[in-house]
Amino acid sequence: MTDRMSDPTRSTPEPPPGWTRSTPEPPPGWTAGQRSPAAPRSGSALNRFLGGSPASVFLRLFFVSLIVGALFMWLDIRPIDIFRGLTDLFNRIYRMGFDAIREVFDYVLVGAAIVVPIWLVLRLLNMRGER
Repeated sequence: MTDRMSDPTRSTPEPPPGWTRSTPEPPPGWTAGQRSPAAPRSGSALNRFLGGSPASVFLRLFFVSLIVGALFMWLDIRPIDIFRGLTDLFNRIYRMGFDAIREVFDYVLVGAAIVVPIWLVLRLLNMRGER
């Protein structure tokens, strides 16, 4: 007995009326392959800069700030602690003096002694291959 699904004479069913086999046209305001409508191009420079109306941006920032603030309070992190930590960081860097800057500069020089010649050779080889 032959399975009807594997029958070579069987063709694909016809689509229902109104359906087509081609790719459907995107709705107005959408481009092909887009999952959401295109953002409106019209609007003030302030709306474009903020990413929406000032009121909606304010509400979003308010709720995100509320959630982050609740998380920080739960972790017992206060805003003054963050500012104090930043000032301590800058004070420690200042007290280290310029020795740290000299040491970083030495690292950069040693790395550049290896990296720059390799980069130059690769650039020259790429230029030769483009001709």
